[in-house]
Amino acid sequence: MRIRGKIVMKSEHVTEVAERINRSIEPDNLKNITTEYGEGLVTTRFEAEKIGTLIATVDDYIMNARIADDIIKAVDKDNKKDSEDDN
Repeated sequence: MRIRGKIVMKSEHVTEVAERINRSIEPDNLKNITTEYGEGLVTTRFEAEKIGTLIATVDDYIMNARIADDIIKAVDKDNKKDSEDDN
């Protein structure tokens, strides 16, 4: 039996942010993780044979996404600061 789950994010800016995060963590994704983008909507789907595996996969995905988001924000902040220093 396959167990399926999904995370849906909705926001005006979610597509841009989620796309950057997804590109950052995509190399770690397993074959059972897929992400689709729409305007203001991002859906990530997960599949596993066991509920514990699905929960662990989602937990790892969210943790990796959080770290990627933190890194992207830090880089954007540094780039903005560097740009302001150049002017």
